[in-house]
Amino acid sequence: MATVDILQAPADAQAAECCAPPVRQALAAEGAEKLARTLKAVADPARLRLISMVAAHDDDEACVCDLTEPLGLSQPTVSHHLKVLVDAGILSREKRGTWAYYRLVPGALDALAHSVATV
Repeated sequence: MATVDILQAPADAQAAECCAPPVRQALAAEGAEKLARTLKAVADPARLRLISMVAAHDDDEACVCDLTEPLGLSQPTVSHHLKVLVDAGILSREKRGTWAYYRLVPGALDALAHSVATV
């Protein structure tokens, strides 16, 4: 039977390898909660489609009347999803007469992508 010698690094060298200092600031609790809320808001297929549909319209703006039928959901359900996206800071809402118009918040998606990339 063959024997294998195992060489171990000295204990202080192991500690140095194991305990490398962070090279950037870690995500704080408040920032983690905010990012989680935003990710939760966009982590829904209907909401992702709504974002895409708004972005596909001229000036990144769409009337709620243009979003309900293509999504295949009831108007109250679409309005709920839009409210979640507004509360998350992804969309803004402007009331014009009897209709509500939704617009992408400039830089919101870029900021979200940056936050995820730097976690």
